[in-house]
Amino acid sequence: MYQVRLLPHDMTFTIDGEQTVLEAALNAGIAFPNRCQVGACAMCMCRKQQGTIRYQLEPMLTEKEQAEGWIFACQAMASSDLVLQLD
Repeated sequence: MYQVRLLPHDMTFTIDGEQTVLEAALNAGIAFPNRCQVGACAMCMCRKQQGTIRYQLEPMLTEKEQAEGWIFACQAMASSDLVLQLD
C-alpha cells in the first residue's frame, strides 16, 4: 500500500500496486476529474511531483509532457508514495 497526496487540496488516500490512481481516488470518495477512464479524453491528467508510477500500456504523452511530469491517472499505477498536482 502506498500513500497519494493531492495538491493543492492536500488530500491523501491509499493505493495498492494494482489499482490505478483514478480508481483509488474514486474509491476513497475523492471527486477526481475524469470522463472516459481509458486514457483518451485527458480529463484525468495531473502532474506528478514526487514518486514513481508505471503503466500497463504507455499513454499517448509527448516527450515534453512526460518531462514536465504529466500522467494519466486513469492508467497510472503507483510504485511508491506519490505527490500529485491537480491544477
